[in-house]
Amino acid sequence: MLMQGGSSGAVQEQVLIRKIIELHDKYMEYVTNCFINHTLFHKALKEAFEIFCNKAVGGSSSSELLATFCDNILKKGGNEKLSDEAIEETLEKVVKLLAYISDKDLFAEFYRKKLARRLLFDRSANDDHERSILTKLKQQCGGQFTSKMEGMVTDLTLARENQTSFEEYLSNNQNAHPGIDLSVTVLTTGFWPSYKSSDLNLPSEMVKCVEVFKGFYETKTKHRKLTWIYSLGQCNINGKFEQKNIELIVSTYQAATLLLFNTSDRLSYSEIMTQLNLTHDDLVRLLHSLSCAKYKILLKEPNTKTISQSDHFEFNSKFTDRMRRIKIPLPPVDERKKIVEDVDKDRRYAIDAALVRIMKSRKVLGHQQLVSECVEQLSRMFKPDIKAIKKRMEDLITRDYLERDKENPNMFRYLA
Repeated sequence: MLMQGGSSGAVQEQVLIRKIIELHDKYMEYVTNCFINHTLFHKALKEAFEIFCNKAVGGSSSSELLATFCDNILKKGGNEKLSDEAIEETLEKVVKLLAYISDKDLFAEFYRKKLARRLLFDRSANDDHERSILTKLKQQCGGQFTSKMEGMVTDLTLARENQTSFEEYLSNNQNAHPGIDLSVTVLTTGFWPSYKSSDLNLPSEMVKCVEVFKGFYETKTKHRKLTWIYSLGQCNINGKFEQKNIELIVSTYQAATLLLFNTSDRLSYSEIMTQLNLTHDDLVRLLHSLSCAKYKILLKEPNTKTISQSDHFEFNSKFTDRMRRIKIPLPPVDERKKIVEDVDKDRRYAIDAALVRIMKSRKVLGHQQLVSECVEQLSRMFKPDIKAIKKRMEDLITRDYLERDKENPNMFRYLA
């Protein structure tokens, strides 16, 4: 019953985790009250939960489902309407479930990605709850597990202070004001998930904003380089349509595309691509959101549901909506594949580091012992694949960190 519950949509996934929490509460009560907390029954409970908590459900890993469950509790407008006490209690139980999951590093990466979205797009319902779950995760998994997430939460506080300083700078330097209300969030690269930065050709209005902020930032520090992540930006622009003006809430990419139509009545796909300096994939997503989705701000010729490189676009002056303010979403990107790839890459580094650490202290070690010590060291975060460990050992040999004993190929020596 539980496994079927996860296969049909986000709400069912929420129900699944809720059911597992209830199941855990039920059997934990049996162990505590009926079996006087006997270690044998605790062990049996742990082993049983480890088996089914590590099964994939509807194409999603338990790590992802648990991170999504937390996101729904912690974000504004999530489908879990709970009191503060109930949220705290639920988060406590989620962290207990995490103990049974072997791929804790995968949970951390999914959680970090969702935390980033809550923080950057002001979707977090309560800062105290965000800090509270990080404290619980830190107690359960150690400081290294949460260090980046804690850095993200602190970064946001510093970014708000930085924005206040920028506003003071503008009020004291009226000539520097770009004529647009500008809010910039400065983040520390090492804490946050990696985001694609592109050389988007900004409209002149935005170029001035960037220059003004650079001028301000250089008065604070000369040693830090700013990299602009336009894919995370948001703009409020005023759309002047025939019937009425409508405020459009769009991404920086969408805004840059729409602003091209202030100076041109009609543009081809290739002209937009050249003027914005975007990749084909990015541009297709952009133009689809503006001409094929719910809000058709641009008219496309021919009027089809897909974007092709021979299309032409013009501003839809007849567009109207009953709302005076609308948000135009971009089609979602499935980030699961990239997260899994990033975690796999980090695991390779973790295996390398563990092998070198063990060999540095032991100098000479047999193959089987080296593998089992490596598994033991890493199992707090993930269950390393034996084949992957062997592959990393071979790689370390080619990079002159280790060598096989000439007389016994199953013995390894550390090369200082």
